[in-house]
Amino acid sequence: MSRLIETHSARNPRLLLFSGIVAVLLTVLVGGLAYRQLFKAVFYNERERHQNQRRVVIPGPRGNIYDRNGDILVGNRPRFSVVLNLAELRGEFRAEYKKVDRNFRKLDQGERPNADQLSRIARATVAQRYLDKINVILGRTETVRSAELKRHIDQTLLLPYVLLDDLAPSEYARLIERLPVESPLQVYTSSTRYYPYGSSAAHTLGYVGINNDPEVEDFPGEGLPTFKMKGSTGRTGLEKLYEDELQGETGGAIYRVDPAGYKVDLPIEKRLPVQGRNITTSLDIDLQLAAETALTDPVERTGAAVALDVRTGEVLAITSKPDYDLNSFLPRLSNEEADKIAEDGAWFNQAIGGAYPPGSTFKILTSIAAMRSGKVLPDQPIIDCEGVTMVGNKRYYCENGDGHHGNILLPEAIAQSCDIFFYQAGLLTTVEGLAAEAKRFHLGQRTGIEIPGETGRMVIPDPEWKARTQKERWYPGDTANMAIGQGDVLVTPLEMACFAASVARNELFTIPTILHHPDAPTQHAPPIGLTPVQRAALLEGMEGCTTHGTAKTISLANMRVPGVRIAGKTGTAQKKVTKDGKTGNINYAWFICFAPIENPEIAMAVVVEGENIVSGGESFGGGTYAIPIASAVIKKYFEKKAAAALAASEKFKIE
Repeated sequence: MSRLIETHSARNPRLLLFSGIVAVLLTVLVGGLAYRQLFKAVFYNERERHQNQRRVVIPGPRGNIYDRNGDILVGNRPRFSVVLNLAELRGEFRAEYKKVDRNFRKLDQGERPNADQLSRIARATVAQRYLDKINVILGRTETVRSAELKRHIDQTLLLPYVLLDDLAPSEYARLIERLPVESPLQVYTSSTRYYPYGSSAAHTLGYVGINNDPEVEDFPGEGLPTFKMKGSTGRTGLEKLYEDELQGETGGAIYRVDPAGYKVDLPIEKRLPVQGRNITTSLDIDLQLAAETALTDPVERTGAAVALDVRTGEVLAITSKPDYDLNSFLPRLSNEEADKIAEDGAWFNQAIGGAYPPGSTFKILTSIAAMRSGKVLPDQPIIDCEGVTMVGNKRYYCENGDGHHGNILLPEAIAQSCDIFFYQAGLLTTVEGLAAEAKRFHLGQRTGIEIPGETGRMVIPDPEWKARTQKERWYPGDTANMAIGQGDVLVTPLEMACFAASVARNELFTIPTILHHPDAPTQHAPPIGLTPVQRAALLEGMEGCTTHGTAKTISLANMRVPGVRIAGKTGTAQKKVTKDGKTGNINYAWFICFAPIENPEIAMAVVVEGENIVSGGESFGGGTYAIPIASAVIKKYFEKKAAAALAASEKFKIE
């Protein structure tokens, strides 16, 4: 029998093919693993971070705003809230869910709530249980809003849930004393804006609004799901203009979370917020309060007052009435309060936004233009005031004093505010001369002060302006009206304060600033160009105005500043307006001044609005309504100066 012998070839094609396939598959597997381990590691690590890490951002406190003496005008105060740490209540939520579910099963009354509804009920029940503990301590009857709680859990689970906000300090003290340290209930302290002087300088300082999306700069965790605590942002005034400087640096933490979104450990990384930069304004809060009190005593009037440091142009006080309490904007302004502010017209900043005819205060400009033109000499009369004069074919009257000033000279024409004299002075100088002089003083243009909202509606008219805007020719009567600050002339209170400061320094313009620099140099501008005789006549007239002329009330015992000579000029003007569908004249009482005459330090402009202010000439208007406000500020200024000198003297004696 022959033996069958099975032979195998060492190079079986099928085995080789199978081995090759296995080798290829192993190579692909190893390559894929290597690719994911070596090249995709960063990607998967980032995905893991994104799934189990969360970033919480806390805005930094805003910087403070101070007055020139270091008194705080805008700061931050603690804001106390009762919060519930939801991460510590997961067990209670689950237990309450089961309890609520069992109760609905027992009822067996048709369709039962779904899982989401059961969760909502359970969470609100647990939260209310804790809120009831707070109610007992504080004597309140607050309830949890389930929809608000659900929204918080869905959107901002990592943040503590606020049960009660903005507690009184006494409530905060009671809770701190009675709440257990380990309780899910905690008293959370944040900061909110605070305005210690309420409505003082409201339009200048401005207010803040809630910022639901504060910026995050140089904080790790970019790309992670981020929860942001509410911040604040400047809406008006200095709060808005210096937002970048005042806004604090954000802080916060990065947490590891479980699949449900609850934090599971201490922060992986944490950084404290940093307060924003402080700003020091040029305001003097004592002068500011003096102006505001005078504008509201005995009744609040619509108007503005601006006081400047003559040497530096720094604003010492800037007041606009009516105004509003800045604290009413925190945490947000109610609709009722907003409606009241609008009804009162308090949104409007009269000091920099209002453009008004300057009335007889403009006669100082007319005097300068007339003397520089050579048409009016200080020691020679130019017209006999008999109370009325003809300009063209129209009668123009002298509304001041008895209206019969005779052959009055320039200094006394300023003191008595003789309209007839200045009609003639304007006509002799010409409209071109008046307009050119006004523009030399930078009237009719923005001052550039660092407060948002300065109007651009100021007007220094001339024939070209009237032809362009009104399609009419210029008449001699227009020049006469312009010479006494009426007609189409429009200026702001801030402009006129700058004009008064410029005249005080015998220079052409003043650049105002709301920021304080301790070593600010004296401003310098080109000289006005008056001769010593002309300058002396101008000052004589302005001082005469305050001693025996239309501003003589400032020399009364209750308003006089002993030992201080004041140069001033009153004014009364009318402006046609339409209000509530009716057209009529609004009257404005003006007063500009500076003191002391021999070495000016403070300059002011005041304007007060009223329906029936003018009834007996401008001595009644400016003298009665505007002068008391200027007097209050000037008295306070020199009282503080005297007190500082006395304190320095006493300190010198001790040393």
